[in-house]
Amino acid sequence: MRAGRAPLAAVAAIASTAALLVVTAAGVLRIQARAARRIIGKPLGEGVPLVQKIYKKKYGDPVELLLLGDSIAAGLGATNPGETLGAQLAKRLAKKTRRTVRLRVGAHVGSETSMVRAQLAALPARYRADVAVLVVGGNDVTHRVRPAESVRHLREVVEALLAAGTEVVVGTCPDLGALPAVAQPLRSLASRSSRQLAAAQRDLVTGLGCHAVSLAEVVGPFFVAEPDNMFAVDRFHPSGAGYRRTAKAMMPSVLAALGHTHPLPVGHYPPSSGPTRSQARE
Repeated sequence: MRAGRAPLAAVAAIASTAALLVVTAAGVLRIQARAARRIIGKPLGEGVPLVQKIYKKKYGDPVELLLLGDSIAAGLGATNPGETLGAQLAKRLAKKTRRTVRLRVGAHVGSETSMVRAQLAALPARYRADVAVLVVGGNDVTHRVRPAESVRHLREVVEALLAAGTEVVVGTCPDLGALPAVAQPLRSLASRSSRQLAAAQRDLVTGLGCHAVSLAEVVGPFFVAEPDNMFAVDRFHPSGAGYRRTAKAMMPSVLAALGHTHPLPVGHYPPSSGPTRSQARE
């Protein structure tokens, strides 16, 4: 009897130790998550520079550019309106196309994908953008929204934009594993979750006939290599330099969505269901 009990006791001890490790790890993750929430965004507040502006009015033939999504699309972390993602995209788009660009930013700090539909509803009744740039997903990951639910809401937004005659470019969820403000092991878990969501966003968007840009691929390495330059003071949102780099990286797909044909760099994913409407009209 005693010989039989020894293996059982060993198994029980191992199981107890494993359970204790799981509980301890869960506690560590909760503590790290609370610490990250206290730090992220707090030095910046929730206000962003207002960016509703016309760029290069003298060019004429205006392009209506719309920014939707979360704090990255809104420009949190920029020190002035000219540094925001929307402003940087508008400047580059005007320069590349030699057309006036009318920028409208509907994005809000803290938005999850489920909230972007309300951003659309808040636009003027007769407003129609030529191209909409969406960046969203980070808050879905930090708030543990299931990818399937997040993608369902993204589908609703993209389909509504397409029905209104707007081309769509989605910057997929950034790799949250690149964030200095998030400690390990939470950072590794956030990286895996954000990459899974980004892949699901990419597949949905390209399947609907739109362009997707993998922010993890096109700008992630710069944020990892130059965190002091690329991140704002909260070490979570981009700085002005980070937004300039992001706008430059996204521009090829924005131009392609408007019908400008050129080879797309690595990290850019064109429609998998035929040409965009802009290309079809040419």
